[in-house]
Amino acid sequence: MAKRIDAARKNIDVKKLYSVSEAAALVKENAKAKFDETVELHIALGIDTRKADQQVRSTVVLPNGTGKTKKIAVVAKGEKAKEAQEAGADLVGGDDIIEDVMKGVINFDVLLATPDTMKDLSKAAKVLGPRGLMPNPKSGTVTFDLAKAISELKAGRIEFKADAYGIVHTIVGKASFDADKLAQNAKAIIDTILRIKPTTAKGQYVKSISLSSTMGPGVRVDGNKI
Repeated sequence: MAKRIDAARKNIDVKKLYSVSEAAALVKENAKAKFDETVELHIALGIDTRKADQQVRSTVVLPNGTGKTKKIAVVAKGEKAKEAQEAGADLVGGDDIIEDVMKGVINFDVLLATPDTMKDLSKAAKVLGPRGLMPNPKSGTVTFDLAKAISELKAGRIEFKADAYGIVHTIVGKASFDADKLAQNAKAIIDTILRIKPTTAKGQYVKSISLSSTMGPGVRVDGNKI
């Protein structure tokens, strides 16, 4: 693996800042693993994550999807449960899903819930929270508009959040994607991050941007070219 990364680095000028399109092409070119590597975007932000008003968290529908099919579960009642089934949810239920989760049985990638079920679902928060699966209004996973949420998730909606160091790590797609599709997805994420800049953030907001594949080296992106 080390030899492969060293060989890939020879094609990348570590002192250069590339455009998003150039970076996407380089990442794709140097993704040499025997599996379809995931392409990742890393953005370091000038925010103070200790302050509640400087949290950076949102969702974005990637124009070209993620390359991965997500299994969607929904906790809902009555007509909303029916709506979720008709919209293509993989698993729809109520207390049965909650009971399974509390037993450690989690056979889904995303969990949606309607607001009226959150009181019941809260008992499973200790299981779902550490796994990043607890529904949250800020991530669009607590909603009465289940049809829209399911449609967006199937189309490639992702959630991102800056970590404790103010860095956003998120997926862009797969190395098998065309380079221009990877670039389009990356730009959609970057545009969203720029749009939701906290008004209280001081100084340089975007400190650095890089693209990389699962097993490949990072390629630095010129934020001024966004």
